[in-house]
Amino acid sequence: MAWSDYDSSNCSIARTAEVLGDRWTVLVVRDLFNGVRRFDALQLHLGIARDVLAKRLKLLVDEDLVERRDYKAEGERARQEYVLTPAGRDLRTVLVALMDFGDKHRAGVDGPPVALHHRDCGEPIHAHLTCEAGHLIDSTTRAELIPLPGARLLVQA
Repeated sequence: MAWSDYDSSNCSIARTAEVLGDRWTVLVVRDLFNGVRRFDALQLHLGIARDVLAKRLKLLVDEDLVERRDYKAEGERARQEYVLTPAGRDLRTVLVALMDFGDKHRAGVDGPPVALHHRDCGEPIHAHLTCEAGHLIDSTTRAELIPLPGARLLVQA
């Protein structure tokens, strides 16, 4: 059967896009990866409206990508910070792939603004696809979709 015979709203990309398909949500996750964890710091760094940030953080918490943790700075009231869960940390490859694409196709005239390097060896980090046999998959590699038990045929109206 062809891909067009299947319900495309049932795919993993569609389900993930429901959570991350908003610019602010992706940028909140990026900042969390980069160590910005407190609401006021996120709001200031992103320049995002407080209500929008609150909604995005609630979504990320509800989806188990982020957890709230209590902290109390000396002389201040107790507050919460936001930390990526293991599921949230699994988004690293997605963010690095977005960064690689942006660096290649969307960088300004001065080039990319930052580079991500491996702390242990100092070399740049990039997202790469491989098959389970270890073959490198690039933009010209042919691939095929194999329906699994979770696939649903499209119901014609």
